[in-house]
Amino acid sequence: MGVFPHHLSLANEIKIEQRNFMSYLGQQLVNGLTLGGVYALIALGYTLVYGVLQILNFAHGDVYMVGAFIGFFVMVGLGGPLKPSVPVAVMILIMFLVAMLGTGLLGIVIERFAYRPLRNSTRIAPLISALGVSILLQNAALLLFSANIRSYDTSSYISSTLGFSFADITIDGVRLFVLVLSIALMFGLARWVNGTQVGRAMRAIAYDRDAAVMMGIDVDKVIRWTFFVSAALAGAAGVMNGLLLRGVSNGMGLVPGLKGFTAAVVGGIGSIPGAMLGGLLLGVVESLAQGYLSTNFSDTITFALLIVVMLLKPNGLLGKRAIVKA
Repeated sequence: MGVFPHHLSLANEIKIEQRNFMSYLGQQLVNGLTLGGVYALIALGYTLVYGVLQILNFAHGDVYMVGAFIGFFVMVGLGGPLKPSVPVAVMILIMFLVAMLGTGLLGIVIERFAYRPLRNSTRIAPLISALGVSILLQNAALLLFSANIRSYDTSSYISSTLGFSFADITIDGVRLFVLVLSIALMFGLARWVNGTQVGRAMRAIAYDRDAAVMMGIDVDKVIRWTFFVSAALAGAAGVMNGLLLRGVSNGMGLVPGLKGFTAAVVGGIGSIPGAMLGGLLLGVVESLAQGYLSTNFSDTITFALLIVVMLLKPNGLLGKRAIVKA
């Protein structure tokens, strides 16, 4: 009889351990989906441009960085969360809208001067041009803003307003906001590609550019829209990651840009659902690696995932020749 309490105590300890394991796993999954939403938005930018032009816009990560800075300076211009000239919720909305508009226009400029003159050149020329634009944007940010990390003070407001706990899982307000907004932007993009004239024209050009021209589609206009939308998504992702990291710097675009590209390739570059899936998968894998292994190995495991997928499915998980549906 004296052994029974010991067995009962052991059973309780096992239940507690199981509950702790599940809550920790759930926490890492929430963190991973949030991070994956950011990666998915970046990946969508790569996929849109590649689907229409068959080029890789390696300046995309730095457009993301520019978006983060635009959001920061809009916040500063509106007084910040401590002395806001408008309600903080309105301030955050304006930050995203201005960042997306600014980076969208930057995308049009990049297409006009860095890519359009090279459309009929060798395939390596746009890649070199993209690297040049990337270096230009990084150094311009360094010259204008210095290398100092600038704080996103609005993160505290979002955390205190939206955060909650459920089943021993704490969902930070910023993470909840980023996750919901990223999913909304993904679905909005899918609706835009399928339900608008420009979106359908984009799909037509991606499928058969010559046939699209014969049908009277304005290719230059569609390409401008493609760069605008892809860059605007990068700008939104930049503000989101600024909120998550609570700061911005001139070098913040390199690693997320590479991971966004990795997500696009893992999902199947040229496929909108593939970019979404690849981004979310990459975010979850990275979060689990950080939670159960070490932050030092998370990047290694992330890029190892790319190698494994390429070996097993060279076209990516949902890889297709072009953007045919979303």
